[in-house]
Order: sequence, then C-alpha cells, then structure tokens
Amino acid sequence: MKKQYFILIFLLISGMASAQNLTPELLLKIGRVSGKGISKDGKYVIFSVGMPNVAENKIDTKTYRIAITGGRATAITNADELLADTKISPDGKYKISSKEVKVKKVAGSDFYPLLKKSEAVIYDSLNYRHWDTWEDGKFGHVMLSHMLKGKPGKPKDLMPDEPYDCPLKPDGGDEGYVWSSDSKRVIYTCKKKFGTAYAISTNTNIYAYDIATGVTTNLTADNEGYDLQPTFNQHNQMAWLQMKRDGYESDKQDLVVANGDVKMNLTAQRDDIHVAGYKWAADGKGLFFTAPINGTEQLFHVTYPGLAKMMPLITQVTNGDFDINDIIGQKGNTLIVTRGDFNHANELYTVDITNGNMKQLSHVNDALYAKTGMCTSERRMVKTVDGKDMLVWVVYPPGFDKTKKYPALLFCEGGPQSALTQFYSFRWNLHLMASNGYIVVAPNRRGMPGHGTQWNEEISKDHGGLAMQDYLSAIDNISQESFVDKARLGCVGASYGGYSVYMLAGMHQKRFKTFIAHDGIFDFRSMYGTTEEVWFPNWDYGGPYWDKNNAAAQKSYKEFSPGNFVANWDTPILIYHGEKDFRVPLEQGLQAFQAAQLRGIKSRLIVMHDENHWVLHPQNALVWQHEFFKWLKETM
Repeated sequence: MKKQYFILIFLLISGMASAQNLTPELLLKIGRVSGKGISKDGKYVIFSVGMPNVAENKIDTKTYRIAITGGRATAITNADELLADTKISPDGKYKISSKEVKVKKVAGSDFYPLLKKSEAVIYDSLNYRHWDTWEDGKFGHVMLSHMLKGKPGKPKDLMPDEPYDCPLKPDGGDEGYVWSSDSKRVIYTCKKKFGTAYAISTNTNIYAYDIATGVTTNLTADNEGYDLQPTFNQHNQMAWLQMKRDGYESDKQDLVVANGDVKMNLTAQRDDIHVAGYKWAADGKGLFFTAPINGTEQLFHVTYPGLAKMMPLITQVTNGDFDINDIIGQKGNTLIVTRGDFNHANELYTVDITNGNMKQLSHVNDALYAKTGMCTSERRMVKTVDGKDMLVWVVYPPGFDKTKKYPALLFCEGGPQSALTQFYSFRWNLHLMASNGYIVVAPNRRGMPGHGTQWNEEISKDHGGLAMQDYLSAIDNISQESFVDKARLGCVGASYGGYSVYMLAGMHQKRFKTFIAHDGIFDFRSMYGTTEEVWFPNWDYGGPYWDKNNAAAQKSYKEFSPGNFVANWDTPILIYHGEKDFRVPLEQGLQAFQAAQLRGIKSRLIVMHDENHWVLHPQNALVWQHEFFKWLKETM
C-alpha cells in the first residue's frame, strides 16, 4: 500500500515537473474545432479542425467523422457525401447558391473603357468600403438552379439588378438563404438599402421568393431592426433571430417563430436573454438556443406552442463555468454542441437533453493540454460606484501561490455590447496571459448581455462614463489582495477595449504602469468621419458631431473622446492597428501613437498591413503575441 502511495506521489510530481506553461507557439498548435453536422444516416458527427501553418502563414483544415456514441475520429475527404445538402430543395428539384454579380459601375475603367490601367474608383454615396473591402460594384445574389439528372442547370438570379447582398456582409454565410420545408419558396436575408441609407441602418429583412409565381415578398416588413438566420421545421414553420430597433446593432436579440401569418416572440419574457444562436428541436415543437447568462454562455430549450394561446416555456439545459458555443445537431435525446472555457478551445460534446449531462466527444487537443499547466478562475462580485453588483472574472497563473505577489492585467472587453464569458481566443487568450505570470482581471462591466437589458444598455451614449468607473472598481478591488503587486498593474484591450485603454490612460491617476491597445477608437470626430457602419456612432454617441442641438451627442464628443484627454497621458503605451480595418480605421491608432510620441511618452506602434479588425495570419499572430509580452516585460 505504501509502495503504491509513493509511486502515485512520484507520478504526480513528475507530471507537475513536466508540465509547461502555455506559450504563443503552443497556442498556435491548438486545433480549432468546428462542427459541420450529423451524417445523413445519423451515426456520425462530421467536424473540421483548423491547424495554423506558420511556415505557409495560413490555416490548414482537415475534416473528420466520429461516431455519436464516441470513439476514435477518422479523417475523411467525402464530407459532402455524408452530409445532407441543405441547399437542395426538400423535393430534390432545385438547388440554391450565392454568386457575386456586377451591378454597379465603380471603377474608372467602367466609365472610361479605354483607360484600362486606371485604378481610380468613383462613388456617389456612402458605403464605399465595408469591413476590409472597397466596394467594387459586385453584390452577392441568390441563384436558383433546376436539378437535371442530379446536377444543377443554368442558375437564375433571384435578385436581378439589385445592389444588395445575400449573404449579408461581412460575416454572413450560407445560413442567409434557405428552403421552406414544402420546397415552394426560397427564403433569404437581405438589407435592401443602398449607399448612404445602408450605412445608417440595421434594418435587414427576410424575403420569400415564390418558385411558382416568381414573386418576392418581405416577410418581416413590420420589424425595423435586424431579422436574421431563418430556418424551418418539418411543419413549415419559420424561426429567426430578431432585434426591434433600427440603428441599434446590440439590441436585445430574440427568437421568433411564424406559423403562417401568426408570429410569436419566444424569448421576450426573459429580460436577461439575448439569443446568440439556435436550432430547431428534432420534433419541431421547440428550439434549442445559446445565450450569455451571468458570465457564461449556456444551452437553453424553449417550447413552441404553435397557435395555442400558451406561454413558451424556457428551460436552461446546461450550467457550469464553460461556454456552449454552437449547436451542431440532434439525434434522439442527444444534442451535439461545441464547448470551451478559459483553458480549453472548442471541442465537440454530447448533451443529454433530458438532464443536461455532458460528455466530451472529440479529443483534438487533449494530448497538448495534458502537458500544459492550467489556470484557475474565480467569480468575484464587486460593488460599482453606483452600488450595483458586478461580476468580475479573475484568472490566476498555473501553480498560483497566494503567499507570493503577482502583477495584474485589467482586461477590457470589446463590443462594447458583447458578452465576457468563459471564451477561448487565439489572440486575447486569458490562459496565455496568466501563464506568463499575470493575474487577469476581466470585469463584466455595464454594456454586456447576460445581466439584464438595463445593464446592457447603460453604456450607449455613455462610453466613457460608468463603464470606465466599473473598470477602476474591478482593479481597485483585486488590488486589495496581498498577492497582487499594486506597483505592477497593466491595462489591455481591443476594439471598445482599445478605446477603454485610451480613455483610462487619461484618467487612471497612476494606477497602471503600462497600456496596450488594439484597434481602439481614439477620436470620436474622425471616427464618425471615416467608419463605414455609421449606425454605430449614431446610436452609441448620439449622432453627428455637427449637431449642436443634440445634447447627448455633444456630451459624447466632449467628455468621452479619448483624444481630448491626452494632456493627462503619462504612461507607456503599445498600439496595434490593422491597416485594412475600416470599422475602426487605421488613423485612430496613428493619432494615438503620434500624440504619445509628441508628448514624450514611451510608446510603440505595430501596423499590420494585411489585417482587418482581427489578426488572421499565423505569422502576424506570433509577432502580436511576442510583442505583447515583450512590452509588458519592458514596462512593468
């Protein structure tokens, strides 16, 4: 017995000694799991794994199948044969696709055909560029083809001469166009606005093209905000995601179902529910959906009463300190999802829908994790300056010892109205930060879904107000702990988090030793004049800077624009920015760097010429991570 005990202790010590902390290089060896669906025979889950190829500066993708009951995953090359083709009509007669179609003249050579070498572009309205691409006059159109002996014939454009996109840009995919379950209609999502009208509106609608008549009908004309991701059950009832208000991209997102002309909002009853994604249950009598709730993203089920005058019943299926990110499919009482947390990238899991029990199905990264030191995370409730309770995630380094002192990083989430849950990022990776010896403090500051609509909306037109105080409340709270080195505090973030860094740099009163900002907003006036989705500053700032009669807007431009407070900057700052970022244009980062340099503040600028608002290339990702930790070592 003693011999076995000592062997166990030896193995534990050996395992601890052999474990290595996560590094940027190890992070790029983690497989990126994405579910594709359940095979037509119902036996297998089909999934892909993206692996960064640093040498080739790309992501290589392989596809696998694994039995729903578990076992070893097998590489495959015939995924299209195993999965049902949802773009073929249920009756097998037609197929739909999307194709870029030239609709508008834009290039100089379009107007002057003899000037072939001209690179001039000519615009008469806004939306001349979007996300990371300049408008070229081409638009994604839904195409309908008749299946001839199993193969599609010549496609017919269902949106002829229309300067509108389906799928929606920049993030839309083939979920934007689907079949009704009776095969009689093609259903697609589109924002049928062009130019300046497009740039100031979020009003997308769901359209139905009738195969027999060729008539297109707007199914959601009564709603002024987003209508997205239509799907059908076997009873030809349509579900979709909906936001009510035009121009508000972060409005409460609800799950709506239509039975003929009768519509029912299934999630309106829950003020704390902002639906992220969904899928019909196999019986067509309810739907599964994911939503952020109290600092995690969980799986829910909601009943659909049909035409009966009954209240939909919402049930939370899963619960724990992890995120359910995608719903892949259902077989009997088993649901396939992807799940991750601060320490683990997405893997496939099964969920028993009768009791919420989960079992890991894929094991792509288990071997790497077994050799990697893991972090611990805890929830802290912190009082805000206005007396509210705020959830703060605290992530501790592997082997954390509370008798020692550690530097701490305040992590500022982007959005601004995006959830801060148990996410796993390949850029802003809290596990990697903690593995480098930092305690990471991640507040669920106001402006985040999962804590009620009021908390989510309090950030609009108050970007630099209470949310900044929430950040300071969080870092001040953790700084009271004996294991935190108050002389070594840093502040980091991207997008709205980058804006937060710029804003806090002018008001932190020497709390922080260093700052790191990525793609942050520095100056509200120039942001309003260059960003492509103008609905965002219209809603969140209150409107244009020239509207002197708009008190909310004037307050935003005066009190919440970080550039107004550069005179207070006194702390080293590292600035990243993507040159192809048209959402928060490059000039924002350039202005911040120039201000810091001219103030004589230690600062560094890293411009990524081939990146947009994200970092998508593996070699850039390694530069990004190494410069991140190099800067922290230099300045903390």
